[in-house]
Amino acid sequence: MNIEPAVPTSKNPPERFTGDVWLDPIAVPHEDGQHMTVATVRFAPGARTAWHSHEKGQYLRVTQGIGRFGTRDGGVVEVHPGQTLYTPPGEEHWHAAAPGCFMEHIAMVESGDDPSTSTTWLEHITDDEFEGR
Repeated sequence: MNIEPAVPTSKNPPERFTGDVWLDPIAVPHEDGQHMTVATVRFAPGARTAWHSHEKGQYLRVTQGIGRFGTRDGGVVEVHPGQTLYTPPGEEHWHAAAPGCFMEHIAMVESGDDPSTSTTWLEHITDDEFEGR
């Protein structure tokens, strides 16, 4: 057993995010057969991901603020602290902080056999998609 070394906070790249979004890793695979990655992700007000999907799905536990999550059918849901959102494998979606407040969530995702293809990144969302219009 060991205490994991601290990893510096990193800012997520503008190719995949609009606005300021920071990532703090919590857990990454160490041994063969381990596939779970966990991170705390902090979004500035109105900041958002691009459209994306996860090969094996994703869990997002909102810990602070109000999260806004959207799907290709135009649906947008708000998620509050203490609530966990599950996105099934392959479902294209985005996540964001609601306007006017920061949002923090814990992201839990299982890597596929090829970790580089576990998340498929797509185009940025529009303001209308963010607003659910």
